Amino acid sequence: MSGEALPGRLRAVSLNAFRIVFGLMFMQHGAQKLFAAFGRDEAVQLFSQMGLAGFLEFFGGLLVVAGLATRPVAFVLAGEMAWAYFQAHLPRGWVPIMNGGELSVLYCFAFLWMAFHGGGGFSVDGLLARRMKPDA
Repeated sequence: MSGEALPGRLRAVSLNAFRIVFGLMFMQHGAQKLFAAFGRDEAVQLFSQMGLAGFLEFFGGLLVVAGLATRPVAFVLAGEMAWAYFQAHLPRGWVPIMNGGELSVLYCFAFLWMAFHGGGGFSVDGLLARRMKPDA
């Protein structure tokens, strides 16, 4: 392996690890809302704003973990997190650490980054791209 190949391989591994870990962490928020898991006493109403948020977080997070439709899903999730910040946190003050919105901001920008960079080679998107690529 050449000196140039190692940084490329580490970059690919880190991108995929980042996507998978962020998706798994995000799914937990949805599981709390939809299934009353992880310390939540009751599930939210499915046909409500919180129900929609739980659906996006759980199933969007699952798609991100798999790396399926990563770019559009991540873009939608970034929008959800921006909405969450502006609706629930900003009214309590503009500094995220003081208004409890730091996770919303971090998720928003991480998903925005994924929307522009894609799911990486170790993803369903990457597999489909390799299969669609004509042999040279």
